[in-house]
Amino acid sequence: MSDSPVTLRTQRLVLRPWLGTDHEPFARLNADPNVMEFFPRLHDRSESDAMAGIIAQRIERDGYGLWAVEVPGEIEFAGFVGLQIVPFEEHFTPAIEVAWRLAHDAWGRGFATEGARAALDFAHVNLGYEEVVAMSVSANRRSRRVMEKLGMTYDARDDFENPRIPEGHPLRRHVLYRHRATPPS
Repeated sequence: MSDSPVTLRTQRLVLRPWLGTDHEPFARLNADPNVMEFFPRLHDRSESDAMAGIIAQRIERDGYGLWAVEVPGEIEFAGFVGLQIVPFEEHFTPAIEVAWRLAHDAWGRGFATEGARAALDFAHVNLGYEEVVAMSVSANRRSRRVMEKLGMTYDARDDFENPRIPEGHPLRRHVLYRHRATPPS
């Protein structure tokens, strides 16, 4: 997409490429039962570091991705918000997904919505995607509220079994939300 990684700025946030110093707070986030409530399990430091490395490589390669979230002057690393190609086959793929995972102490301040809105704009305007999806476990009301605040639409016919979660696991069933680009006027 680009020769160098993109940084997005919003009113309160900087969505930027990852730094080596992001690994430790990311590991704490991935080991926090509050943050990981709707994921199959917590991640240890080595798993978290490997995930951060993959995310950083994709941003370096593609110019965009799951950006590190910084709240200037307040939080150096609050988690990630950004875009990724859905990494499995399902009835709605191929697709690009907007996703977020923030540290518990960054919740309730609108950071996920603000960052995801910037990522959606980037996907539509800069990357040319007409549609962006978001997904979550059905019971994850906080993420679903973010999707609704973003103007994403939900249709129960799009619900699916996430193939990255083992069969029979209570978190396997997911909801899908869609966001369409606003046609030019």
